[in-house]
Amino acid sequence: MKTRLLFAAGIFAFLICCNRQPESREQIPAQGQPETVSIGFVTLNSFPHDTNSFTEGLFYHDGKLYESTGATKELPQTKSLYGIVDPVTGKINIKAELDGNEYFGEGIALLNNKIYQLTWRSKIGFIYDAATFKKTGEFILPVEEGWGLTTDGTNLVMSDGTNNLTFLEPGQLQPVKTISVSENGYATDYLNELEYVNGFIYANVWTTNKIVKINPQDGKVAGTIDLSPIAEDAKNSYPGSLEMNGIAYDPAENKFVITGKMWPRFYEIKIK
Repeated sequence: MKTRLLFAAGIFAFLICCNRQPESREQIPAQGQPETVSIGFVTLNSFPHDTNSFTEGLFYHDGKLYESTGATKELPQTKSLYGIVDPVTGKINIKAELDGNEYFGEGIALLNNKIYQLTWRSKIGFIYDAATFKKTGEFILPVEEGWGLTTDGTNLVMSDGTNNLTFLEPGQLQPVKTISVSENGYATDYLNELEYVNGFIYANVWTTNKIVKINPQDGKVAGTIDLSPIAEDAKNSYPGSLEMNGIAYDPAENKFVITGKMWPRFYEIKIK
């Protein structure tokens, strides 16, 4: 009797599964669809990074590396700020700091001589003059959370922790389009820090050591970079190292700089 009941239950479950429609964000890849390209890299160099820096944003401008950080109550040594990194010490020459009781600092980007800074759940962004670093304005985020920020030279591009990227025009900072990012037909969630390079958007995937290369025209992942060896080196050097987060591109040297939250080093790499 017990065997019959189990058999009947198995048939019932099988029929339900056969009639269940796949969720819209997890479509089964088409037969024969090519797998995502795995992109190789070489490590060129490394230099110090402040282990108090809870990295949320990173970019190069005029040969200088800018970094933004967040502050979490569990780590009282962290602060929400941004500034220019000293390549010798890895410490940030602070240009602006947020009230940690009100805001959690997130990604930053520079466009049209202005620096834009996101916050996490406050739904507020800040605008600064890129020459004086004085705050010149604020704007409302069109999403629930601010994560990463970059620019394609025309618009700002932001992530919100989902698989969506939102493009904001720099005038009124209103959305002009949103793309949904997917890899082999499956949604790529937890997109975090961003960097736009030569027509593609590179994004950290939160809690992983993976960077995805995204085609902004259709949202498809064109390639992935597994940076586990770098993450392992950071963790071995400093056990307090947390998630990988931070991508900057130096066009003068054609190299990327990678780091993570509270890592002891920045790593210069060249993508093959």
